[in-house]
Formats: sequence, structure tokens, C-alpha cells
Amino acid sequence: MTAQDTSGRDDLEGLPSAYAAWRASTLGQVTDAREQNLILDLIGPSAGLRILDVGCGDGSLAVELARRTAYVTGVDASPEMIAAARRLADRQGRDISLEIGKVETLSFEADTFDAVLAVTVLCFVEDAAGALCEMFRVLKPGGRLIVGELGRYSSWAAIRRVKGWLGSPVWRRARFRSAAEFRSLASDAGLVDVSVKGAVFYPPSGLAARLLGPIDLKIGAFTTAGAAFLALSATKPGASQLDNGVGYDHF
Repeated sequence: MTAQDTSGRDDLEGLPSAYAAWRASTLGQVTDAREQNLILDLIGPSAGLRILDVGCGDGSLAVELARRTAYVTGVDASPEMIAAARRLADRQGRDISLEIGKVETLSFEADTFDAVLAVTVLCFVEDAAGALCEMFRVLKPGGRLIVGELGRYSSWAAIRRVKGWLGSPVWRRARFRSAAEFRSLASDAGLVDVSVKGAVFYPPSGLAARLLGPIDLKIGAFTTAGAAFLALSATKPGASQLDNGVGYDHF
């Protein structure tokens, strides 16, 4: 879902085959489960909610939320990923609205969704603040924004930086943020109740994931230091707060 790293991943970013290869590996299975569980925990009860999944990829998270009876819309810039998400939704009998689009220019009316998700999107967007502005716009007052990103201080990030220096087009343009930078970005956008949790404290190895995955949750309860994956949860101020100048005035 998020921290994918297979040996041939660099030139296949966004392709369904790369996602499939990642999820077939031990490292991918353990890591995806850990990250998705953290995101779902932050969303909380989702039945009946209108949820937007920005950068939905092959639809794994969107389909799981639909299974939990949320009304899900998925957006991705890749036509191939949208096609893969449609196939997954059809196979599992889930009704999900899917469309091609970019986080910088979402096609929805303001105040549309109860929750907006974006997993490993901002790290590949040049104007992260502008992307956050768009997600803020389509989120209802009082709604929750959940953003999953690649942590700055981890062995995973170090390896990705080296790949970028060696010419990987994917990791050369990636921006890794610390938990503090993540909080600041959200607060500057006018979001409140901002918190950041970490996951994936083990190195990028299938054996390490299998051995350390079971205690990853316990580590994340105490710190974000060394986390390869950071998940931010924040709230769009309610209508009364917006009327008092909090929120939209930041843009």
C-alpha cells in the first residue's frame, strides 16, 4: 500500500504489477498490514461515512472501507491503477466510485466528505501545501484528514535516498518529512487536533518484518523515531470556528 520497495520497483511506480509483486512478498504482506491497520484505526468507525481516498492505487484500502459499509470514492492519477482498483472492487462485489484525477485539482465540491485519506501522496507532490489545501477544501467541517507518509529518519529512507542519488526517477523527486515537519504542514493549513503516529520500525527485510512485525504496534505507541511510515490525523475546524476566521483564511 505505501512503503513498497521491491528490487525492481523504481521504474514501475504506480503499476499494478509492481503492487502485486510487493504484496506477494513477506516484507510487503507484513508492512501493508501494519500500515493499513494504523490508517483504519485512525479513521475509526466508518460505516455510513463518505470517504475520499486520494491516490487510491489499486484500491486495497478503498475496498476494505467499502466492506465496512463506507461510501468510498477513489482518485488516482494513473489510469492503470484506477483500472486495477475497478477490477478489485468488482471481484469483491464492492460499489466504489473511481476516477482519474490529481490531488492538486480535485473535482469535488467543497465540504463533501466526512473523511479524506491520502497515503504516500504528499511525498511525491511538488506543492504539498497546495495539495493539503485541496483536501481541506473538500473535507466537511469537523471531518477528519488522515495522511500516511514515508518517514524521514529510517533505514528505508536512507536506502531510498541512495537510490535517488543513483538516478532513480521515483526516489529522486521524493520528499521525506519528519513527524515535526508533518505536524507543522498540517497546522499551517488550518487543521486542528493534529497528531502523528509511526509504524514500520524494522529494516526493509522480510525476515526482520516477520520477527519484529508483532512488536511494531507496541513501539509505535511510544515514539515515531525511526518509523518508516508516519500517519497524521487532523480535523477540519467546525463551522463556528471557520466563521471566526480559522481554516480557509490560511489559504
